[in-house]
Amino acid sequence: MKLETRLAQWLLAAVFVVAGGFRLWQALHGVAYSNGSLLISAGEVLLGVLLAAGWQLRALALLAAAALLADAALTHPFWKFSGSAQAAQLLHFMKNIGLVGGLILLSGAGGARRR
Repeated sequence: MKLETRLAQWLLAAVFVVAGGFRLWQALHGVAYSNGSLLISAGEVLLGVLLAAGWQLRALALLAAAALLADAALTHPFWKFSGSAQAAQLLHFMKNIGLVGGLILLSGAGGARRR
C-alpha cells in the first residue's frame, strides 16, 4: 500500500478511536452516558483500531462508511433547523459525508490484492 493511502487509513481510523475513546474517558470521569452510548463508543474504538491495523480493510471501511452515513442522517438533520442551528448541523452532516467519501476511497485502495 502506498504511504499516502496508509496515512489516510490511519487518519480515518483516528476519527473513530478519538471520538469513541473520548466519550469512554468522559464516562470514566463522571459524565453520564447511556449504556447504549457507551456500547457504541466501545464499538467505535474497536472499529478504529481494526481500521488502523488494516484487518479486513475493504469490508471494514465500507461498514464504517455506512455507520457514518446513518449517523449523518440521524444525528445531524439540518433540514429540520433554520438559521445558525441549521448551519451548524449542515457542517456536521457534511463532515460525515466527507469522511464517508474517504472511507469509500480507502475500501477501494486497501485490502486484498486484485487479480
